[in-house]
Amino acid sequence: MMNIHEAKTHFSKLLRRVAAGEEIIISRAGRPVARLVPVRDDSVPRELGGYAGVLTWEGDFDSPLPRGVLDSFEGQGG
Repeated sequence: MMNIHEAKTHFSKLLRRVAAGEEIIISRAGRPVARLVPVRDDSVPRELGGYAGVLTWEGDFDSPLPRGVLDSFEGQGG
């Protein structure tokens, strides 16, 4: 654990450590307030058309939404 002042002073070094896989906890007045962790790219590219034939809808998909639905999105609905 490292305090905010140390983290600010050694930020570049911290980023190198995090990039190497280390997790760093930053504290304020001895209490943890943040955690630096490496970014992990766990994403898997999606295959286009994966739901073809699975999802269906009725009517005109591109038609305007009913006024009440639009009002709800715009915070005007009750």
